[in-house]
Formats: sequence, structure tokens, C-alpha cells
Amino acid sequence: LYAPTLPTYVQSKADYLTQVGIVLAMYGLWQAIIRLPLGIAADWLGWRKPFIICGFALAGLGAWTMGVADDVNGLLIGRAITGLAAGTWVPLIVVFSSLFPPHEAVRASAMLTFVGSVGRVLATSVTGSLNGVGGYSLAFFLAAGAAALAILILLPAREKRRPSQRPAVRDIGRLITRRDVLLPSLLSAICQYANWAATFGFMPILAKQLGATDVLQSALVSMHVGVIIPGNLLATAIASRIAPRIIVIFSFGLLSIGVGGAAFAPSLPWLFIAQLCIGLSLGVGYPVLMGMSIRDVAESERTTAMGVHQAVYAIGMFSGPWLSGLLAEQMGIRPMFGLTAAVCLILGLLGARLLAENRTGQNDHLAKR
Repeated sequence: LYAPTLPTYVQSKADYLTQVGIVLAMYGLWQAIIRLPLGIAADWLGWRKPFIICGFALAGLGAWTMGVADDVNGLLIGRAITGLAAGTWVPLIVVFSSLFPPHEAVRASAMLTFVGSVGRVLATSVTGSLNGVGGYSLAFFLAAGAAALAILILLPAREKRRPSQRPAVRDIGRLITRRDVLLPSLLSAICQYANWAATFGFMPILAKQLGATDVLQSALVSMHVGVIIPGNLLATAIASRIAPRIIVIFSFGLLSIGVGGAAFAPSLPWLFIAQLCIGLSLGVGYPVLMGMSIRDVAESERTTAMGVHQAVYAIGMFSGPWLSGLLAEQMGIRPMFGLTAAVCLILGLLGARLLAENRTGQNDHLAKR
């Protein structure tokens, strides 16, 4: 509800773009810290529902904290709390994926991302109007109320407890160093870096410089999330027909076009086109990479593997706003976007090549066996 205008809201209470980047980075930082331990704990205890409920409680608390914040420090604390809350996305994904056969992990991830995208479209589309009715704080308070409602809905749900899986440091270390887990995770981190540097970082601020109102800033993010939906559907449809490496290359190419286009956008319509490219690229690429990271992992280790994946890509969510804030303060927002696009394209193509080599090596190993 509050995400579209959060960067400009933080900027109104900050003195430098670096401060804006630090506040926004707290969301990804705490996800990076908590996601792997959370995945390990869920596998160890055999319960996932308590972690999901705790996540909604933290999401509500974080939103409320930002809504009543008087300065940058209050916003920083609130954003950090919402980052902790988002860490519970790990058990939620695994619970949903467990409803499907292991070989359909990519399809399950795409379906869940699609449903989440629909919710984000509905939420972000009204942010500007809410700001006009009750100021910036109203969206934060409504988000806290939505979190409380989610807890009430989840409480009656039953979860069958799985056998406790005691974590072994050796097994966890082996999982972290598996190329089929780590490579998709690193590529996801690069995608999230660009996305959080642009969409949830400095794109709304650039839009405001080009004359966008709160309603238009809301529409910019809402369109981005909305385009993710057909991207998710496309990923669901082609995941079993087209090699994941090809999908990843397409995704990174489109992502670089979008971020690079923002660097040269002369007006708001061009900025909307750039945002459309970013949204479509994430809609196609994100669920594919997420599914690839757990596709060949045993069921008993999937929560931990997903924790690894999301802890790694959360590094991109943290470093995107933080590093881009430093760069934007030194060179300006537009040059920062141009540099981000170039680096992401190079790393994305290199990563896609490594994915292909890794898959070929796995197939050769299986053939020998």
C-alpha cells in the first residue's frame, strides 16, 4: 500500500540521497540476515505456520512504526522490521511448492508469484489516492490493518507437522556451495539489485523531478507490478518448453533496456515504458530462477535451499538502494541508472552461460551413473 511513494516520503525527511538509500536498504538487509536461519529453523522444527503468522505480525508493526515516524530514524527502524517480516516468505513458498510434484517447482513458484502480484497491483494502485485523502500515514496504517486481517485468516488453518530435521552444518555448507542452488540465487540477486535501485528506489524520485504527482508515482509502481502478472503467466506457460537459460537471457536483456531507458527518459511516458520493461523482465525471470534453485534439491532440504536462494537475492534488495544512493549522490540519478543497466547486462549474460555449463555437467554426471 505504501511502497509507490515511500522513496519520496523518505526523501521529504532526509537531507541526502544517501540517507534515502540507507532507509530503503534496511528492507533487503534484514531479509538477507534472517532468511537462511529461518529456513533452517523451519526444517528443524517441522512447523512453518508459526513463522508465517509471526511474519504478518512484524509486517503490521513495521508499517505502523513508519506511519507514526517523525524523522529518518523512525523510518529506518520501521523499514528494518518489515524486512524481518518479509523473511517469512521462505516457509510460505515451500508450503505452497509442497502441494506440487518436485519437477513442477518452477511452475509452482510462478503461480505463487502471480497471485502475489495481483495483490500488489490492487494495493499500489490506490496509494496516490490514499495520500490525497489522509496523507502519507494513511497507507501505512491500512497496511498494518491488512496484516492483522491476514493473521485472523491464517489462525484456523491446520498444518500437518513434518518429522523434525536436525540441521547439520556439513549439509548446510554443502547446500550453500551447490552450483545448481547458488547460480540461480546470484542471478536473482542481480535482478533484485536493479529492481530495488530503480522501481523501489530512485525511479519515483526521478518521476517526481519530471512532474509526476503522487497518483502518477502510484501508477508507475502499480503498472510495474501489473506487468509482472503476464510475465508470471508467460513463465508458467513456457517453463517446460523453453530452456531456462534462454528465459534468463531474455529477462536480463529486457531488464537492462528498462533501467538503461530510465537514464535517458526525457518525459514521463518514456519513464513508464522503461518501467514496463523492468516489470516484464522480472515477471518472466524471477519465478524461473527461484524454481531452478530448488528443482534438484531433496524435499527435506527445500526450505533451507529456498532460504539460501532468498538470503542471497535479498543481498541485491539491500545493496540496490544503498549503493545506488551513494552513486546517485555522487554522479546523479540518470548516470547511476546507465551504469546499473550496463553492469547487470554483462553479469546476466555471464551467469546464463554458467547456468548452461552447470546443467551440461549435471547431465553428463547422471549419464555416467
